[in-house]
Amino acid sequence: MRLQDQVAIITGGANGIGLAACERFAQEGAKVVMADFDDKAGNKQQQILRDKGYDITFIQVNVADRESVNQLVSNAVEAYGGIDILVNNAGITRDAMLAKMDPADFQEVLNVNINGVFNCTQAVLPYLLEKGKGKIINTSSVSGVYGNAGQTNYAASKAAVIGMTKSWAKELGRKGINVNAVSPGFTRTAMVENIPEKLVAQMSSMIALQRLALPIDIANAYLFLASSESDYVQGHVLQVDGGIMM
Repeated sequence: MRLQDQVAIITGGANGIGLAACERFAQEGAKVVMADFDDKAGNKQQQILRDKGYDITFIQVNVADRESVNQLVSNAVEAYGGIDILVNNAGITRDAMLAKMDPADFQEVLNVNINGVFNCTQAVLPYLLEKGKGKIINTSSVSGVYGNAGQTNYAASKAAVIGMTKSWAKELGRKGINVNAVSPGFTRTAMVENIPEKLVAQMSSMIALQRLALPIDIANAYLFLASSESDYVQGHVLQVDGGIMM
């Protein structure tokens, strides 16, 4: 198995892409810390995955709050003895056109999507440095690469994630730590469930593969970047978008 006995923290792990990643990593032998703000979903999914025989521990966290993140990392190390992989998957949207965007919504998205990635990575880093190796996978978006109307805050935050990824890749490569990002396209998560099917069909028609991504499609990209198969991949932004922006 590709992640046998590796300890992975996956933020935003109780729903959608993060949940798919938790199960996929566990299938490959990882000991998984499912980190999420949603404790109801987290406790439920922890039990479901444990019933399947997977080594999963749910820990509630607010990635925008440094003390909460420090406690997450401390609890993860106490539970499993160390950390090998961090997947910065947690993120939120508060969409609106520029003229109508609430400044509080703008700031909240930056707090979670930028500060959250910084907080988690800096908190985990000492354990990776101690081992002299590790994998950090950040989640950007096609919106962060190309921009998107109505997503000033989200696109800005995801562009920032790319900048952090490339900066950390240059800093940490010499320390044996791989830092890369995944840039998903439109993905069938809970957010998409509220979109009219006619609009989903229009979105699909823009994609070369003629369908939205499934959470497992993104989780498999995380898995590649977390495994030894990507040991010579550094500072890369892997677009998993079905060919929407070719």
